[in-house]
Amino acid sequence: MGRLVPAVTRALDILELFLDSEGPLTAPDITRRLQLPRTTVHELVTTLSARGYLVPVPDQPGRYRLGVRTYQLGSRYAEQLDLAAEGRQVARSVAETCDETVHVAILEDMDVIYIAKVDSTHAVRMVSAAGRKLPAHCTSVGKMLLASLPENELDARLAASGPLAAMTPNSITEPDALRGALTEVRARGVAVEQRESNPDVSCVAAPVRDSGGRVVAAMSISVPMIRWSDERQDELEALAVKGAAELSGRLGHRGRA
Repeated sequence: MGRLVPAVTRALDILELFLDSEGPLTAPDITRRLQLPRTTVHELVTTLSARGYLVPVPDQPGRYRLGVRTYQLGSRYAEQLDLAAEGRQVARSVAETCDETVHVAILEDMDVIYIAKVDSTHAVRMVSAAGRKLPAHCTSVGKMLLASLPENELDARLAASGPLAAMTPNSITEPDALRGALTEVRARGVAVEQRESNPDVSCVAAPVRDSGGRVVAAMSISVPMIRWSDERQDELEALAVKGAAELSGRLGHRGRA
């Protein structure tokens, strides 16, 4: 790897200040926060402004905000994102940590579609495949995604779907019971499914958000009941939240879910 160029590093440091700033910044603000010489900051701000990465704020002399070039770069980055590919990379890291099967899924009507999957190395593990479709109300990823919907949209989907099918004796089949479960998911920020889609497997799931904060997918960890316990559930919930947050970050999401 070649050496870092100090001027480029400082220019990027200036741009990144705006990620956490509540509003425009002045050159003295930048100087104070980055502990750089005033002359250096002035030259860098002048250069970034000339290239469209910063622009002066109208009627606020000496204040700058991000320019259109940063938006153009962000938009191009978003166009090139592949949720499935990014999901596989993060799922692989999560699976290596817990050695359980990890999925990333999206919502389609009242079903979930698994778009990424990384298997556990254990001989006893969940059998599934990317591209598989399951009823959302029977899965942790599905409950996480349904919980993210506005109430009116959830009601419309439930009305259009007909009766809730049971995959196991533990499956939720009553709409009111599902609504109650989704209320708990919203409160906790994670979803749990205990033998509702497979009598031998339980799962936990956390939400994946895009740059606008919308829940666009969910990440789950699936565990055979022979390795499931309350303590294990707590560990996996934390890991699922961490993995989903990492994937959200790759999609451009910033801040707490």
